[in-house]
Amino acid sequence: MGSFASFIAHTEPDARAGEAVWPGEAEALDAYSRVVTGVAESVSPSVVRIQTESARGRGGSGSGFIFTPDGFILTNSHVVHGAEKIKVWTPDSGEFQAQRIGEDPDTDLALLRIDAPALRAVRLGDSRKIRVGQLVVAIGNPYGFQYTVTAGVVSALGRSLRSQSGRLIEDVIQTDAALNPGNSGGPLVNATGEAIGVNTATILPAQGLCFAISINTAKFIAGKLMRDGQVRRSFIGVQAQTAPLNRNIARHYGLTLATGALIIGVEPGGPAGKAGLQEGDVIVALEGEVVEGVDVLHRLLSEERIAHATKLVVLRGSRKIDLTVLPHVRQS
Repeated sequence: MGSFASFIAHTEPDARAGEAVWPGEAEALDAYSRVVTGVAESVSPSVVRIQTESARGRGGSGSGFIFTPDGFILTNSHVVHGAEKIKVWTPDSGEFQAQRIGEDPDTDLALLRIDAPALRAVRLGDSRKIRVGQLVVAIGNPYGFQYTVTAGVVSALGRSLRSQSGRLIEDVIQTDAALNPGNSGGPLVNATGEAIGVNTATILPAQGLCFAISINTAKFIAGKLMRDGQVRRSFIGVQAQTAPLNRNIARHYGLTLATGALIIGVEPGGPAGKAGLQEGDVIVALEGEVVEGVDVLHRLLSEERIAHATKLVVLRGSRKIDLTVLPHVRQS
């Protein structure tokens, strides 16, 4: 009786259901709340509101986040594309005129810069370490409501999303953390306060179908824009996504990687098609470099590969084959 009475004394009434809440449930909810609160407090000072104005006087708005202390800001290309004037509001320092460093419509990413004091930068994570089901927090300015926080989980990985340029953005993160117009360009953050994605789109009228560009893709594109103001790529004409390898086949060929770049579409008459690449092939190496997935494939298909014969190692069913492709130039 004593232990039963002790249990009853430590339960708490649920005001909505009129039922007892297990002590473990209350502790879990408190822990969840502390994580979301801590992430919001640490990251919100780095999230900015963006207001744009075109030559015709039409305006738009969105979000972005500071990722270097000297004022570089990541956002979506569709937030700032075609804008003549770009204003940025920071939580701590107020309003600034922003310089557009460059944009890449193919990945729906853009890079801005402001000259402002004492900026706080978001720490960037590693999107290869993301797992389905993990907690994520989205911060942005939906419909002008500043610094709105929503939370959810990673719903799926390796999604493809068509950008406004018509190209598929690969390796997109799907989440049920609520996004609305104005959230575009804000950070998707993990439980330790690291940005793991750039919020980019929702599917309306569906609920809980929201998407973010992986932070590894964003870091690669930001580096290009910092250096050149544009992204000039080699192009082989495939659609791909990161996918796990068959363990037995990988072991048979002495491959230590667990994933590769699965080809889900080949452009007719493109470089890959001419080289013999087929839908269902998995690229595992390019010029001796291991290809663990789409982010790596994109990184390796650099400007330097344009018009240079490039060797690919491909798994086709249970066979390993070598192909040579001649990348073309693709300029955003």
